[in-house]
Amino acid sequence: MVSSDTIQKSDRSPVTIADYGSQALICKAIADAFPHDTVVAEENSQSLKQNTPLMERVTNYVTRFLSVEAQQKGNITSRDVCDWIDLGDGEIGDSFWTLDPIDGTKGFLRQDQYAIALAWIVEGEVQLGVLGCPNLPQQLDMSNSERGCLFVAVRGEGTSIYTLKGKRIREMCVSENASRLAESYESTHGDSTTHIKIAKKLGMQNPPIQIDSQAKYGIVARGDASLYIRLPNPAYPDYRECIWDHAAGHIVVEEAGGKVTDANGRPLNYLSGRRMQNNRGVVATNGSLHEQVLSVLSAM
Repeated sequence: MVSSDTIQKSDRSPVTIADYGSQALICKAIADAFPHDTVVAEENSQSLKQNTPLMERVTNYVTRFLSVEAQQKGNITSRDVCDWIDLGDGEIGDSFWTLDPIDGTKGFLRQDQYAIALAWIVEGEVQLGVLGCPNLPQQLDMSNSERGCLFVAVRGEGTSIYTLKGKRIREMCVSENASRLAESYESTHGDSTTHIKIAKKLGMQNPPIQIDSQAKYGIVARGDASLYIRLPNPAYPDYRECIWDHAAGHIVVEEAGGKVTDANGRPLNYLSGRRMQNNRGVVATNGSLHEQVLSVLSAM
């Protein structure tokens, strides 16, 4: 599914066959299990409907990955797939799911890091988060490590890591000793210069881990890094983060013992719209480091 067949959205970011197919499959699965639930997802089918060859490829892939039982109910049409994609066009309310079907699309296209991120939010608080990271090594600094991690966090029950086949590896816990920064691979996604200044003020001498997607939350949760920071790029100081880019990772870190706020120390607000209009940037830490990070930020 990694090919040049992409659509460029209004914000100039790419959307691929995998984005559409992932959203269709996950939204359908949620609708089958919880028919009255709302999903707020990143994509919609509007642009796809204007690209017949791409729509046919998405339909073929979705059909391949549906269960045998679902396929036996009849031929899957492009209209069915578009309808499933658009199940993600729900409104934020007291209870809803938020989905990023391929978080880190540029990483996906490079065949590097990306994530499938799903979270369930009730009255503004994330209750469940799932991060699928198909390319993330289970041991980050080992070149021959098996790849593929599934992080699952439930409010009050901790965060666990599984293989992609569903075998539980262990419960996650942040580290007090991982003196390392995690930040976005794409330089335009944040203020990397300031991120590195903050890390140096905190005494972090190791080079930052630069990877795409919410996999960064996963590596903080399992102790590979102690800080993930994402400040707005100076060229776009009014940029506000999308809820699906952070909700799943948020609970994955918190339930592993860490802490997540915006750059001003405010809780992330998932009820202000598809973008977190009341928050500036994101800071995720191992918990013990959090107040020190905010203090450095406020002094800059």
